Parts: sequence; structure tokens; C-alpha cells
Amino acid sequence: MDRREFLRLLGMAAAASPAASAIWSRGVLADEKMYEAAPFGNARIMHFTDCHAQLMPIYFREPSVNLGLGEAFGRPPHLVGEALLEWAGIEPKSMDAHALTFLDFADAAERYGKVGGFAHLMTLVSRLRQERGAGNCLLLDGGDTWQGSGTAYWTRGRDMVDACNLLGVDVMTGHWEFTYREQEVLDNIAAFNGTFVAQNVRVTEDALFEGAAAFDEDSGHAFAPYTVKQLGERRVAVIGQAFPYTPIANPARFIPNWTFGIRHQEVQQLVEKIRDKEKPDAVVLLSHNGMDVDLKLASVVTGLDVIFGGHTHDGVPKPSIVSNPGGKTLVTNAGSNGKFLAVMDLDLAPGKMRGYRYRLLPVFANLLPPDPKMQALIEKIRAPYSDRLGEKLAVSQLLLYRRGNFNGTFDQVICDALREVEGAEIALSPGFRWGTTVLPGQAVTMEHVLDQTGITYPETYVREMTGAEIKLILEDVADNLFNPDPFYQQGGDMVRVGGMNYVCDPTAAAGQRVSAMTLDNGKAVEAGKNYTVSGWATVGSQSPGRPIWDVVADYLRDRKVANIARLNSPALKNVASNPGLADYAGKFA
Repeated sequence: MDRREFLRLLGMAAAASPAASAIWSRGVLADEKMYEAAPFGNARIMHFTDCHAQLMPIYFREPSVNLGLGEAFGRPPHLVGEALLEWAGIEPKSMDAHALTFLDFADAAERYGKVGGFAHLMTLVSRLRQERGAGNCLLLDGGDTWQGSGTAYWTRGRDMVDACNLLGVDVMTGHWEFTYREQEVLDNIAAFNGTFVAQNVRVTEDALFEGAAAFDEDSGHAFAPYTVKQLGERRVAVIGQAFPYTPIANPARFIPNWTFGIRHQEVQQLVEKIRDKEKPDAVVLLSHNGMDVDLKLASVVTGLDVIFGGHTHDGVPKPSIVSNPGGKTLVTNAGSNGKFLAVMDLDLAPGKMRGYRYRLLPVFANLLPPDPKMQALIEKIRAPYSDRLGEKLAVSQLLLYRRGNFNGTFDQVICDALREVEGAEIALSPGFRWGTTVLPGQAVTMEHVLDQTGITYPETYVREMTGAEIKLILEDVADNLFNPDPFYQQGGDMVRVGGMNYVCDPTAAAGQRVSAMTLDNGKAVEAGKNYTVSGWATVGSQSPGRPIWDVVADYLRDRKVANIARLNSPALKNVASNPGLADYAGKFA
């Protein structure tokens, strides 16, 4: 697609869409410059991550709470709202500001429209390939691609494999991909036209002895640890780094033959081997570690030119430049939900990277006409499920969102549903970072509910827990989130609570961050007393209850409106001035 054709299609989109037309009338489409740049270098790497199976355009609100502590204080990705815009030099109230922050989200979303959608993403990818020449481009997928929607759940991720094949993904790694059964994972990888890389996933010795499949039986690698791609006259090596804590954060029972880990020493050894054996012009890591882990990894591993990161869903518009004993490494993170496409143009010389230019491009559906082939595939995928996906359950009376360290309004709806439908005093819901946003006045459909809950272990539970057990759960998750050593952080957010409140000091030591737990009626949660607790997504063993989406759907159908009486956000201590916090819904202790 050349520039003239692209502008013609933009004009057609503006004519067809009131939102796009409004954008055009303000001259913002002259800001198709958002998708243009002067030529640079001789190779182009495009990167998306954590799309969570969102084939259709969606709304997605960025967090107002993303705390950074210790060395991470005031450092990307732990800047939100105006602090992020100031650091990045982005004009407030611009399209970029809307894409990157929560500020005035509902109004701006009405103005600028939805983001993402694979048909719109493909239009952008195709244009960027055409600009540089397809043989000089590489498209990387950072994982969390096969999970997060109803169609992904029902097709066991195959819908996303087909879509990524049409998109032309060259290399991918994974995380939620491993929440399908082992054979399903292997079947999907076999159907994938690109290369699946994961240097840190190994087959256990017992499984190898029993004849389990492995990419390399001698090393124990379950998958290719790296691949080398030719980009014009230059060669780029791509190392894969899957989410290191998969069997802890997700059910190990689905993938009992595989072990995971950060394995930073193995990364160093692999970089040295690749540099010596393959003689590449650049070595990059396609990572699903989370950005804080990547920043530390870049400081202790030498020889990596770029880390293209994911997992923590951080839309960061500029790379972080990290010094290490052997030089410097660029660290990036490209957001989530198909909302962004990262583009890094490289100037490569024999054996080295001489320069780069990086852009994090928001995928505004109103500015990018859908690619017809991808649109046809998406319609085919969705057709068998359209009636169920489109069921209108309720009308939202507020902005429903998830992302944030402590709670989100959609999370609260889930907790309220668990308490009411299951008859529990307290509800617990995982701090997942995926899940689309619903605007005020919009119908809440079954698709929206599945966007929040579509996992392969959705069963609910109701059980008795002591106050001490509840506190232990909260403390354990808080340590995953706020541990001062990034290598011990797992990248999710705090478990969401319903029917209770507490005080949280993220700066305190492990085991001492949670205090003053009370029920909504003000009564203290006592350590030795039993409470009826409902929740879902148990990791250790399968729970006996109905899928969480059925519980939430019943709750919304009965109420006919989506609203919350209160947002159970903890009172926070010692973080009031943190630039990773703004417009906090809770109190400060």
C-alpha cells in the first residue's frame, strides 16, 4: 500500500465514521504524521505484545496507579498521567496523551474512538513493511496472544494462530499460551508459520526419559532458544524469553513436563555463543519478563542490543538506555490489547548496531482502515459465536476498567457478583492486567465479561478462610508486586477484594505491608475467625464451582445495570507523592 492509497483509505474511513470525520475536521488526520517518519537505517523491527486475543477494536484505559519503589521510583514504567506526559514530552489532551494515559479517558475515548483490532493493525503493519521493503522487516510477537477473549477460549487459541499467520508474525514467545494443555500448545506452535522461541523453558529430566518432545534433547530446551533472521544484507538474532514464573502464576498441572525461570546466566552464555557462532549484526531479546525484570536483566547481561519487552502491559513511548559492563542495552515495552505497535528502525553495520529510531504507534481504528483479508478472517472466526458474544447483559452506569495496582471498577463488579450470587462475606479476584474497558452508557455484553474472565481455569469456589489466611494471601501478592528485587516480581497487580478493606504500605517489608483489615460494615477481620470467601482462578487444583463468567453474567442480567456501591481500594501509606499514582480512588492512611 503506497502513501497515496493510504491517504485515500483514510479519507474513506473519515467519510464512513462520524468519529473519524470529527478527527479529520480538527486537522488531526493531517497528523497521519503519527504513522509517518523520515527514512532511517537499513532494518525495521516491529513489535506488539500482550494483545490478549483482542481481534476487534476495543477501549482500554491505562492505569492511574503503577507504583515504582526504590530504584524504580520515578522511572518508567512507573509514571502515570501528567508525570508520564512530562517525561515523554507529549502534549496534554493530544491523541498520544489519550493513548498513553487515563486522563479524561471516557470523553477522549468518545472523541478518538476505539484502538487496536487485528484488521486495523494489519493495515499499519502492511504499510510499514511497504515503506522499508518486506525483506528488511521483522515482526515480533511478545506473547499473551492466544488468551483473553471468548473466541480464544473456545478455539483453544487457534483463532489467534490463524490471525497471526495472516498478519505475518515472524517470531513469538509466550506466557498465557502455556495455560492450554501441553499438547494443545505444541499443536498451536506446529500450526504457527513463524518461529516460537523460549530459551528459558526446559523439559524435565523425567519427561525426557519418558520420551517427551524437546527441541534439543541434549540441552533440554523445549523450544528453539533463538533464531537468526536475514534483513536485507544484515542478520539479526532473536532470543526468546518466556514468562519465567508461569508454573507459579498459572496452573503447573497443564504443562507438567516443562520448567521455567529467568535463567539470566544462560542468557549471557547464549548471547556469547550467538555472537561467536552466528556473527549477527544485532542481538535482541524478545521478552515476556515484565519491564522491571528486563531493566535489571539488561544491567547484568552484556551483548544484547535491544530487549523488546512485555508482560506488564506498560505502554512506554521511549526506550530506557541501560548501562552494563559490556556497553548499553535498549529496553522497551509495547503496551497491551493490540493498542500499540512498536517500530524500531536500526542502522546496522557488520557486527554492530550504529543507531536506532523508536516509535510507539497507537493503533487508532478510526485512522486505519481495516485490511479486507484480515477482516474476513475475523468475521469467519466470530460467526459461530456471534449470538453469545453479543448478548446484552446490562447497561454500564460508569466507566468499567481493570488496570491498576489495587482495584478497578470491572474488578469490583466481579467481586460484587461473587459475593451476591455465591452468598459470601468476602470476595477475592485475581489482579490480572488484561481486560477491556466499557464506557458509561454502553451495553455490557457477554463478550465484555469474557474479555475479563476468559481463562482455562475459570471455576469459582466458596470456602471458609480465617482472617490470618486472608492476610497471608494479600501479603504474598503484595510481595510479588512490590519486592525490591525485580527478579522476584511476577508482574501482576494486587488481588482484588470485595466486602472488605485494609491498609497497605507498599514500602514496608515482606509480611508487614497489610494491616487494619475490616469488613464493609466496619468490623475488624480477626485473625482467628472464619469468614465465607468466594473467588476464582485457583492455581493449585481445580475448584468445584461454575465458571466465573456465568456467575458475573447472572448477576448483570438480574440487575440490568452495571454499577458499584463502593470501590474496595486499600488506604495507602508512604506513597502519596509517588509519580506512579494519580487520581487515586482510595484514601491515604
